[in-house]
Amino acid sequence: MDPVLAQIYQLVVPSMPYVLGAYGILWLGLMVYVGFALSRIGKLEKQLVLVEDTLAKRA
Repeated sequence: MDPVLAQIYQLVVPSMPYVLGAYGILWLGLMVYVGFALSRIGKLEKQLVLVEDTLAKRA
């Protein structure tokens, strides 16, 4: 193995759990955000249907 690569691996491998943990937290946060956004969109769609029905009854 190339000595430069060996030195790089010696620096990177010990910190790998922290890198993987950070990516895991990032993905988890992103999934929670998307879940909240989809939930909010669903509520807004229900409100829009209610408004449309109300306007249709008045017309």
